[in-house]
Amino acid sequence: MAFSTLNLSLSLKLGTNNNGFFGSQFSHSFLSSKLFLGSSSFSVGNLSFSISHHSSCRLHINGSQWSSTHFRCFAQKSEPSVSVDVLAGNERVVVLVIGGGGREHALCYALQRSPSCDAVFCAPGNAGISSSGNATCIPDLDISDSSAVISFCSKWSVGLVVVGPEASLVSGLANDLVKAGIPTFGPSAEAAALEGSKNFMKSICDKYGIPTAKYQTFSDASAAKQYIKEQGAPIVIKADGLAAGKGVVVAMTLEEAYETVDSMLVEGVFGSAGSQVVVEEFLEGEEASFYALVDGEHAIPLESAQDHKRVGDGDTGPNTSGMGAYSPATVLTKEIQSLVMESIILPTVKGMSAEGRKFIGVLYAGLMIEKKSGLPKLIEYNVRFGDPECQVLMVRLESDLAKVLLAACRGELEGVSLNWSPGSAMVVVMASKGYPGSYEKGTVIQNLEEAEHVDASVKIFHAGTALDSDGNFIATGGRVLGITAKGKDLKEARDKAYQAVEEINWPRGFYRHDIGWRALP
Repeated sequence: MAFSTLNLSLSLKLGTNNNGFFGSQFSHSFLSSKLFLGSSSFSVGNLSFSISHHSSCRLHINGSQWSSTHFRCFAQKSEPSVSVDVLAGNERVVVLVIGGGGREHALCYALQRSPSCDAVFCAPGNAGISSSGNATCIPDLDISDSSAVISFCSKWSVGLVVVGPEASLVSGLANDLVKAGIPTFGPSAEAAALEGSKNFMKSICDKYGIPTAKYQTFSDASAAKQYIKEQGAPIVIKADGLAAGKGVVVAMTLEEAYETVDSMLVEGVFGSAGSQVVVEEFLEGEEASFYALVDGEHAIPLESAQDHKRVGDGDTGPNTSGMGAYSPATVLTKEIQSLVMESIILPTVKGMSAEGRKFIGVLYAGLMIEKKSGLPKLIEYNVRFGDPECQVLMVRLESDLAKVLLAACRGELEGVSLNWSPGSAMVVVMASKGYPGSYEKGTVIQNLEEAEHVDASVKIFHAGTALDSDGNFIATGGRVLGITAKGKDLKEARDKAYQAVEEINWPRGFYRHDIGWRALP
């Protein structure tokens, strides 16, 4: 059987609006899958397409003629050749990524490179994801409305949903999608309680013998302060529920600890998320992030990574959601990784199954490699990929991500192994001045294209951007960009990442200058 080869830009985008999103966008794989020889016309939604098989590859859309030169290519300078063989028997899937930050951009990037992925949608996405061509963004899909998401999946034959944000998981989006028969990578609301409630996570640790810091949970401020007085400072206070990455305070003095308790339990700064607090012993050592893909019964480790939570150089200032990361993390030796799997990850997976809360998704263990013992203890669980660690993991992943995530959804991870690029990767986060406090929105960012041209390994992931009326990228969030690079070692990755950062013209942005300092001389 003959097959047709058509040169198409990576992302076809029609009808822009002021927010930088496009009314109709189709990735090359999605559109090319429609272009079988002998099928010269098809419809997508309310658009009808017909193909004239000439060398110039002209498309007729709703009666209007468009040549391939009318479509702007964002992702590559050259147009890749897309071969479509109607006899291809390998399973291919359309994927919907839920979310719109840097983590989701990295997931879209990796999924688009997956041989088994036919197309990638991202809802709501952001202007950077859209412009990169890594996914078709759907800004008007209400991801808090499960029925709307299910309807979209049905309409576009979505065969895999990857849920990025923890809030969507805790609210039960995965429950509804799975009930509708849609394969979904992400835990149920019941399993997502590992992140949604720090007290629940601690109770699982207690019951199944998982090493963690000593703690007590309180809803009464006076009782919490009495316990803090008995334990002394430094000490850690955590809001029980989700607090957008801001609910953990490492109090270095008793006064700071008392103030934190009052802000959460008396003043209610985090609302219901802070109606209970977990007061935890301060562990001294080196933090690291450990990831495992879980199918309900089995788990396979991902590569290691280490992030940088503090806002300032030298790990100073308040905690953030992450100012940079690198992979692999030298602190996580092969021996420690095996110990983490045996003493933390697998007991959690088995324990959650025993509790009737089977976990399907990615388990992200925040660890402390304790200084006094050299052994890992669990600080916290997240039930989704970390941000910005996801960025360095996805640029290093060489396996077919869509295929692996589908295997997790089907309970078929046993025996699966992953391939990673050698060397190292680093991401440097650029944030709006003032973050993690108040910051100005709408500031213009320039020279992003020049930054990505510093080296072939440089990739800029967008976390909080939009386009203004002049087509300039503007900052819409606290953490805005993740400048990511690979190298033969961490030093080379760092040098490339910071060289790219220095190309970016954003006077109202800032970044840490020492990402990776623990692993570098």
